[in-house]
Amino acid sequence: MNIAELESVARSLVPSGKGILAADESAPTIEKRFRSIRLPSTEENRRAYREVLFTTPGASDFISGVILFDETIRQKASDGTPFPVLLAEQGIVPGIKVDEGARPLAGFPGEKITEGLDGLRGRLAEYRELGARFAKWRAVLAIGEGTPTPYCLKANAHALARYAALCQEEGLVPIVEPEVLMDGSHAIERCEEATLAVLSLVYAELAAHRVHPEGTLLKPNMVLPGEECPRRAGVDEVARVTVRTLSRVVPPAVPGIVFLSGGQAPAQATAHLNAMNALGEHPWELSFSFGRALQDPVLKAWQGRPENVASARKAYHHRAMLNGAARGGKYSPEMESAS
Repeated sequence: MNIAELESVARSLVPSGKGILAADESAPTIEKRFRSIRLPSTEENRRAYREVLFTTPGASDFISGVILFDETIRQKASDGTPFPVLLAEQGIVPGIKVDEGARPLAGFPGEKITEGLDGLRGRLAEYRELGARFAKWRAVLAIGEGTPTPYCLKANAHALARYAALCQEEGLVPIVEPEVLMDGSHAIERCEEATLAVLSLVYAELAAHRVHPEGTLLKPNMVLPGEECPRRAGVDEVARVTVRTLSRVVPPAVPGIVFLSGGQAPAQATAHLNAMNALGEHPWELSFSFGRALQDPVLKAWQGRPENVASARKAYHHRAMLNGAARGGKYSPEMESAS
């Protein structure tokens, strides 16, 4: 394990004004996204769409890294350049999603466990050879009547820690992603309670597995009320509660926290990130690792048509720029309409 390299890559993913693009949608997920614009999810359409993102001029001013899917890391731009090389040439660090998805947890109705540990060591070695320098593993935890259960928390925390240890052994920075889902009618206080329980177990397991914290990043949910909760939380409340929760459990040694958007609208996710950074200095960089919150405007502009590539790139650059501003607490809603 090259500790110095792990620390260097982790820090390079959370510099001031930059964050990560999550372009690691699985085949079923990207098919769902394409269905919204009535575009068939063929391999060529998926490749062409990712090329629009990866060749946007100026995106590297705001994007430090990109998480790729297994198919995508093996694809090439139209000029024959492999995507990982194309990104690295722009100073963008290529990464890879390595989990194999969440499956029902036997004996625990409504709860899930993320699979993919079998054979992971060999896959990590291959991905590093293909150009990846960091990886991602997502666990999903639902809030409901009696959930998440202690066993579900423990099982997912243990899997995240095993994944992280294997990544560092292979020289890849692990992004640890325990997501408490927004589904449900729970209040923000219940989300805070669940998120604190999740993160407490995750960091206990990471320590037990001897994972080097300076060579990791955390990708958590923001602390939000459930989508069906009648009491909505204001931007400042979400920021304050989220930072309070993280401060209680995330070690200061972790270089950065790269939030997932978790189904929030693009402007909403940006506003929450901005409010957190506007609170002042924190022990860790507060950044983003957004998928839909960066890509939704791009898909709507692109529509799968070559003549729309320029407008799609403009939409991506604009969204990336806004999140870059939020990294320093410098975003304002008025910037949304600026061209």
